[in-house]
Amino acid sequence: MPAMVEPPFSNPLFSSKISHNLKSLHCSSQAPNFLPIRYNCRTTTACSCSAENVDPAPVLLPHSIVFSQNPNLSSDVSNRTTKDRREVVRLAWEKLVRWSRSWRSKAKTDDVLERTNKVVVLGGGSFGTAMAAHIGNRKSQLEVNMLVRDPQICRSINEKHCNIKYFPEHKLPENVVATTDAKAALLNADFCLHAVPVQFSSSFLEGIADCVDPGLPFISLSKGLELNTLRMMSQIIPRALRNPRQPYIVLSGPSFALELMNNLPTAMVVASKDKKLAKAAQQLLASTNLRISTSSDVTGVEIAGALKNVLAIAAGIVEGMNLGNNSMAALVAQGCSEIRWLATKMGAKSTTITGLSGTGDIMLTCFVNLSRNRTVGVRLGSGENLDDILRSMNQVAEGVSTAGAVIALAQKYSVKMPVLTAVARIIDNELTPQKAVRELVSLPQVIPIFHAVFCLYIWLESETKDNRNTFQRWNASFPNQTSTYEQKLRNTLKDGTTFEDSYLLGFD
Repeated sequence: MPAMVEPPFSNPLFSSKISHNLKSLHCSSQAPNFLPIRYNCRTTTACSCSAENVDPAPVLLPHSIVFSQNPNLSSDVSNRTTKDRREVVRLAWEKLVRWSRSWRSKAKTDDVLERTNKVVVLGGGSFGTAMAAHIGNRKSQLEVNMLVRDPQICRSINEKHCNIKYFPEHKLPENVVATTDAKAALLNADFCLHAVPVQFSSSFLEGIADCVDPGLPFISLSKGLELNTLRMMSQIIPRALRNPRQPYIVLSGPSFALELMNNLPTAMVVASKDKKLAKAAQQLLASTNLRISTSSDVTGVEIAGALKNVLAIAAGIVEGMNLGNNSMAALVAQGCSEIRWLATKMGAKSTTITGLSGTGDIMLTCFVNLSRNRTVGVRLGSGENLDDILRSMNQVAEGVSTAGAVIALAQKYSVKMPVLTAVARIIDNELTPQKAVRELVSLPQVIPIFHAVFCLYIWLESETKDNRNTFQRWNASFPNQTSTYEQKLRNTLKDGTTFEDSYLLGFD
């Protein structure tokens, strides 16, 4: 009869007390965590192993048993784990820093700035002033001309080096000057920053068109849609200047003018169909405090910048009505989906909408009190009259005029936008905030998108019996709805719309 290996529980490592503990663990509702322990087996008269040390399969022991036998093991394992984790984090960070340094060393970021001698800023508002100050600080020899309408602002910039209306306590760089003469401002300019509100841009640009060089790159800072024509700035500027080939870049992203003036870290996006032009704008504007990314998705950057102002009014209304954080999160999430639906229908990339110039700008505008559009919404939700609100403001809230244009644009592209439509109705004084909330909450629920996609695959793409059986099992969870969904999905293919847009509310 072959010799038998000594069973684990006869090993001196185990006492009767420990054996009892194992039985308790075995009867416990929770399975114990086990630690693999290897120990050598030496030959005895009752063992068939060879005379050399043998390393049999590891015995799994509960952590509590191992640690109770060796009090130092718990702290040793913990210290080693912590040390390993910190080492991984350190290496990851060092790798990121090395990559960043290597990238910066290869990029000639100062070429455009060195070649630039003059930049003109159209408009004397808060953001135009902040960008003029930023560019002026980039290079002391650079001439920065601000074209303004208000003679008082013009004098304050030239004599006191501050914009007395918007930033009376912030000193502007010495190389920032102001003028009311368009021809003088635009003469020999290398770049033009357009910071005039969207609704006044066409008439303003038509008035200075003869002074604009056909090759002058325009960097648009304005966000919104022209109310009557539904045009974006990429369409307004070339048309107003009578030059379809006018070089165009759009600058957007989460950025408050006050924080730019205070040199706080900010990140924005420049987008142009001409990659070299976008890169040039990046090199002109990027600094240690302002990070600039580039994109070719002009439509996505512009439409997100326009629609986020309308959504910010909705967020402000929720705040003004004291509806709570749950309502705020639900409303902004739904609004983000609506913006993405419309933008992608217009040819934008979904990644742009979820990126810095989309979601980033939406979060800033919807959740921070410095937002003009959010402030309008808060006051509307508190019961104030829109005309009184606008008369008391010294800055333009683009979302007010953009709201109606957004809904017209949504109808043009057959997209349902309940939240942004409600804002437009409130602004037109055809719906109270209280009634809008009640109607939004009572909108019908819809099926999760994964089920819709599965239905679409089964009924419209597949003809196999196995897949039909699979659909029947899935659809058991959604009784009495098959025919409705099937017809809706068939209609989806006919009219070319997406499934999400077929419903009042959607799921990501």
